[in-house]
Amino acid sequence: MKDFTALCGAALMALLLTGCSQTSPDTREADAKALRDNETQWNQDFASKDVDKLIAHYADNAVLMVPGMPASSGKDAIRKTLTEMLADPALSLKFQSSRVETAKSGDIAYTQGTYTMTMTDPNSKQVVNDHGSYVTTYSKQPDGSWKAVADIATSEVPPAAPPSPAAKKK
Repeated sequence: MKDFTALCGAALMALLLTGCSQTSPDTREADAKALRDNETQWNQDFASKDVDKLIAHYADNAVLMVPGMPASSGKDAIRKTLTEMLADPALSLKFQSSRVETAKSGDIAYTQGTYTMTMTDPNSKQVVNDHGSYVTTYSKQPDGSWKAVADIATSEVPPAAPPSPAAKKK
């Protein structure tokens, strides 16, 4: 009987240790592919200039920070910013990630890369070409999709020089 009790105790201990040491599967590779695919679609959505498709890439509590504009927090503010941007007939935006990092937990990730953008300067009314870097932080949603929670771009193009005093007097 002692041997049977010892055997049951050892089996119970083995089961407990096995249950405690289980880890979630590592989905980082699949998550990285999903994020790359998402950004490919996002580029296509920018080309279509469809604000509803663009806003669908953002979480409800997201923030968008683009050069020359105040931060837009929340989907309503982001929709307003994107609608203003899309009203520019010259607008063209393309971006490409060079780095995709996903947490082993599978719930948060970020992409980092470069962008090129053509737009009309609101002051000079001239078409300008911009390029720079971006970082987008994503959160995995309950349905398994990835939504941007922080989308930040920084221009590598120096700002235009201020007008000369003589130009201001005209």
